[in-house]
Amino acid sequence: MAETSFDLIVLGAGPGGYVAAIRAAQLGMKTAVVEREHLGGICLNWGCIPTKALLRTSEINHLLHNLGEFGFAADNPRFDLTKVVKRSRAVARQLSSGVGYLLKKNKVTVFDAEGKLAGKGKLALAKDGKALPALDAPHILLATGARARELPGVEADGKLIWTYKQAMVPPVMPRSLLVIGSGAIGIEFASFYRNMGAAVTVVEVLDRILPVEDAEVSAFARKAFEKQGMEIFTGASVTAARKGADNVTATIELAGRTREITVDRVISAIGIVGNVEGIGLEGTAVKIEKTHVAVDEFCRTDEAGVYAIGDLVGPPWLAHKASHEGVICVEKIAGLNGVHPLDTSNVPGCTYCRPQIASVGLTEAAARANGHEVRVGHFPFLGNGKAIALGEPEGMVKTVFDVKTGALLGAHMVGAEVTEMIQGFVIARTLETTEAELTETIFPHPTVSETMHEAVLDAYGRAIHF
Repeated sequence: MAETSFDLIVLGAGPGGYVAAIRAAQLGMKTAVVEREHLGGICLNWGCIPTKALLRTSEINHLLHNLGEFGFAADNPRFDLTKVVKRSRAVARQLSSGVGYLLKKNKVTVFDAEGKLAGKGKLALAKDGKALPALDAPHILLATGARARELPGVEADGKLIWTYKQAMVPPVMPRSLLVIGSGAIGIEFASFYRNMGAAVTVVEVLDRILPVEDAEVSAFARKAFEKQGMEIFTGASVTAARKGADNVTATIELAGRTREITVDRVISAIGIVGNVEGIGLEGTAVKIEKTHVAVDEFCRTDEAGVYAIGDLVGPPWLAHKASHEGVICVEKIAGLNGVHPLDTSNVPGCTYCRPQIASVGLTEAAARANGHEVRVGHFPFLGNGKAIALGEPEGMVKTVFDVKTGALLGAHMVGAEVTEMIQGFVIARTLETTEAELTETIFPHPTVSETMHEAVLDAYGRAIHF
């Protein structure tokens, strides 16, 4: 009979849960993970990883249709959608198996079941409606994640109106598509389908796309997307969707007027709600705020011995933030010295559209609103030799510094591979680097990363190539 007593039980094996479990095991804690579906969670199986496989395919498709720029010619380049989807799913399966290997390697016990709090230090288990022996531990970590938010009147049916899940496994390529919501998820799908040849319309209720990004980056991205042929409506809302046999007619309300558009498919990407139901929170002291569990700086809930991380708790709702929370949480439980609370301003955000977008820290507007006197630097990819050589001259880097201290308050980037480059600024912020150290840092030539250095120099009137 399987062991049922542990030091720590983690409910959910997404990027927060499985990382927390492995770190706990490294610290000598007897650890169990309870997962009802896929090791790796939504991120690995239906989010971060398979979408990147799809986006890579769409980048190749775009390149194949623009080979003349590089001196090549290819007649009638085309794709096999079944194989495109199959590759994406294979990537997810490979990594899910890898998570299983890592848990086993670290001697974490995995239970394939649903879990529910059942009193102090108790977690009830069930599989296919049948009860299994309950588990007990002094510490229970909730990492149940979140799901797509539904838009009233435009609820997903999985056929004509999709959530991210259906959008990743299309049976046929839609000729036209409406994306509701222009956050990272919505824009990534808009970019994928546009680069695969679909006519794409994006509707955003706020006054600009990618609303969490710096305003200049949002404006730059919008121009790039519209140049690619996307139609974008901001300050607009979808109020109704009328389904046909194989299409949807959506009603868009904009500036007091309404218009209708008919598309093959609709993707709803208007945010997430925490998976707080069915996990036994009733009768506990755990507080729920706007569908998410409230926690303190070390991920402790108001119920002693119960913790929560990842998409189940507050923003930003990102996989790397969940993983970091998991590590902080279990290290605090283990009693390690020097455990620092998560500074959300140092969590980078990345959107893998074309062109890519990445940022960390405060936007210029937020910095000014917080009372900072700022210095702002810019540098365009058009001034960078490597970007031009790559055929990727569309982009820019923006830096925001505090005038008094020289602290790097924020960095905002749009362009090829900026999701890989942003980590340089993340490290700089983590080390509390000022403009003095960044100015003296030597960046290799020729690289696109030189744009980062030039954007720092520009903030202080020292840019060389601009």
